[in-house]
Amino acid sequence: MKLSQIEKKQLGIYVLIAYGITFLMGLPMGLGCDRGLDVSVFPNAQMLYPAAGVMLAYLITEKGKAELPKRFFVTYLAVTVLMLASAVGSVFLPDIAWMAVCNLILVGGSVLAWIMLLTEKKEKRIAYGLKGKDIKASVFCVLLFIGLYLLRAILSYAVSGQISAVGEIAGNPMTWIMAGSLIINFFLVFIAFFGEEYGWRYYLQPLLQSRFGKRWGVILLGVAWGLWHLPVNFFYYSPGTGLISAVGQQITCITLGIFFAYAYMKTENIWVPVVLHFLNNNLVPIITGTYSADIIQGQTMNWTDLIPMLVVNGILFGGFLAAKEYRE
Repeated sequence: MKLSQIEKKQLGIYVLIAYGITFLMGLPMGLGCDRGLDVSVFPNAQMLYPAAGVMLAYLITEKGKAELPKRFFVTYLAVTVLMLASAVGSVFLPDIAWMAVCNLILVGGSVLAWIMLLTEKKEKRIAYGLKGKDIKASVFCVLLFIGLYLLRAILSYAVSGQISAVGEIAGNPMTWIMAGSLIINFFLVFIAFFGEEYGWRYYLQPLLQSRFGKRWGVILLGVAWGLWHLPVNFFYYSPGTGLISAVGQQITCITLGIFFAYAYMKTENIWVPVVLHFLNNNLVPIITGTYSADIIQGQTMNWTDLIPMLVVNGILFGGFLAAKEYRE
């Protein structure tokens, strides 16, 4: 596939925003981590950059198109700028409660983004992949992912000899309270998860698949997605064992990316991978029984942790490369 001049320009803008800002922001993030500051705002802000890159590329190169959903795109970009500023502020003005500010921006931005999106004309939402479709297949993919996710958790507990923890977590009322709240929470913070999936699945996946084929395109997308996490791996997820975390991130992004791509190709509905991404991140505090998002940061990992991760994820999610949606 040969890109047109406009497509090349769009790709350049996308890479500059999605990757350029991410790695540039890794500098103050690393500084904050070294100082022992809370850098939690950075990964939240980072999730918005991929979609921001896509939207800015469209606004610059296709500004004359009548179908362009400008209100939604501009609103999203404004929220991205506010999140980026909050991340920087958390390092240079650490006495302010920046995570509280971050949460207000995410919730307020999500509500405003919903309003802007739903008041855009239907033709605009369809033209830029923002309209939901194929509800039956979409529900199937979401339920299938939940089943596989829970199976993975059970297998992990079984392998570690802690299978009794499954019953304890299932019997805790907090598990079901938090699980029930996920539906409401999604609508209040969707903008972050949309931020990644509109950039990865909607924009970059078709480009890579057109160039390298359906299977290799998705695998390369997983590698690119994993590398994008490097600042988070070294300064948030696992500051003391960043290299191991980065390798583990590759396993996660490639295998999960295979399923997310399968779901997107099956439904042609970007909201499906958005929901899957939200569930993947927000089920962690529940299935671990910690009921706190803090579980994902400050981890200490060992190389041996990667073996069961590779085997279980490879079997449960990697196997979807054989699905009919991946046939050329």
